Amino acid sequence: MRLHPEKTGIVRLTRGGQGFDFLGFHHRKMESWKWRGRYYLQRWPSVKAMRVLRDKVRAATARSRTERPVSAVVADLNPVLRGWAAYFRNGNSGRKFNVVDGYVHERLAIFASAKHRLAGRNWTTRFTYGWITRLGVYRLTGNVHRATAHASR
Repeated sequence: MRLHPEKTGIVRLTRGGQGFDFLGFHHRKMESWKWRGRYYLQRWPSVKAMRVLRDKVRAATARSRTERPVSAVVADLNPVLRGWAAYFRNGNSGRKFNVVDGYVHERLAIFASAKHRLAGRNWTTRFTYGWITRLGVYRLTGNVHRATAHASR
């Protein structure tokens, strides 16, 4: 039996080694910021999972679809964001969720700017946090559930 080198390999996890990807999560042992010298296994969305989500957001907010209202784009995006957040909410995904929220905000600002024939993204004047909240975009930030690392009886 031959093992595929890209799918199978030996991973060094001691002292915060390289980590590994499994089921869309990247697993890595990280040193505790409170108790130096102690390492805990943490997981967050992998690079590939982030890329797939960015591709879906980019496809929903493509410039060729500028005839659609922004509310229709948000209606298409919300189920994708909810499902992605439900799958990745367990673990240490908070930083990645912030990145996704920022990317969705940016893509919707670009979409709205193109739709209304405005130059640039207009962050400070039109497409603020209040604007994205009024649209009803599902926010991933604040949806992380920290899982305990010890076994139950």
